[in-house]
Amino acid sequence: MDVRQYFRKLRETEASIYENYPLVMSLETEDGGKAGLITEVHRHVAAKMIVEGRAVLANEDEKSRYREQQISAQKAAEKEQLSKRLQVAIVTESELHQQWAAKKSSGPSSTGK
Repeated sequence: MDVRQYFRKLRETEASIYENYPLVMSLETEDGGKAGLITEVHRHVAAKMIVEGRAVLANEDEKSRYREQQISAQKAAEKEQLSKRLQVAIVTESELHQQWAAKKSSGPSSTGK
């Protein structure tokens, strides 16, 4: 392909993409590219991948599936972060005395003295 033709096609493809960060679906390539992976990239990168035959724009069904996966991954990450946080329980003085009494009545402690 002629260099001028390549860049003309690249500009035309980029102009036809209306989103700043479109979703593209990869195509299988001879150099080991895997087909079916959806990625969010900048418009210029998407145009380059399309012109080079490495990707196509994702359709609406693929976009919605991708967004759902992103939302579920974000929720899972937030849940994991919450589980790592320190949890504090507020105990009243009477509850504390009840716990001490329960420990004392359970038997002698083995402190080694």
